[in-house]
Amino acid sequence: MIQNRTNRRKFLATSGAVFGATLVTGGSGLLVPASAQGLAPTPTMRGGANNYIAGAPIVDRIGNGGFWMTGSVRRAGDGAPLAGQRVQIWAHTTEGHERDPHSHGATLTDENGEFRLEMPQIVPAFGRPHGHLAYDSGEFKTVFLRPIMPSAGDTSLSAHFVLEPV
Repeated sequence: MIQNRTNRRKFLATSGAVFGATLVTGGSGLLVPASAQGLAPTPTMRGGANNYIAGAPIVDRIGNGGFWMTGSVRRAGDGAPLAGQRVQIWAHTTEGHERDPHSHGATLTDENGEFRLEMPQIVPAFGRPHGHLAYDSGEFKTVFLRPIMPSAGDTSLSAHFVLEPV
């Protein structure tokens, strides 16, 4: 057992040197490329832009509320929180379909890069309960997210954006 672990460590360290990558120890104790220390941008999710309506208004709440959509917006690379960024949210809810304009709304991030918007309970659409979110302000590349809820009974959903400049 010890022989296998030693050989594996030697292989990992050697392979890093062979490929010219600088290696550092991550929190797990495993060797990882040093470039992984920077925060990578969030890729757009497949289906995230479904039923997107450009320019949804900034609102205090969508519908009668009861469900919370939360998250954060950070800058790629250094992970700095981004204040004042517009995040649009929409979903299939107890009060409307995700294509309905009244099911869409936007909010702004606070000084910590966090956002929070109350909306009606999300219900399953196409078999799975999910929300839609978009960063679409223009200062950074547009990103669409479509997080799926573990359970239709959940009363909150969180999504996080890491943005790169346009």
